[in-house]
Amino acid sequence: AARMFRVAIRVRPGASNAGVGGTIAGRLQVRVNAPAVDGRATDAALRAVADAFGVRPAAVTLVSGPTTRDKLVQIQGDEVALQARLTALLGG
Repeated sequence: AARMFRVAIRVRPGASNAGVGGTIAGRLQVRVNAPAVDGRATDAALRAVADAFGVRPAAVTLVSGPTTRDKLVQIQGDEVALQARLTALLGG
């Protein structure tokens, strides 16, 4: 069943090596090449999260933090699979 799964992320804009993984300040770290200009880093981060969790971009929505590095995102999908993926991404 599709449920709403929320993940706290910390976005690192302008990163040379984009990717999702590891923790920073207790949040899932999302490194993006995009600069923090006009919401580009946020858009890139949402796409990166979708990629990392194996869902389509439309399944990932921003819940809070549009203008800060700390954001809360919501992912639509199988909760058990998403939780397992999150644990792996966090380095567990």
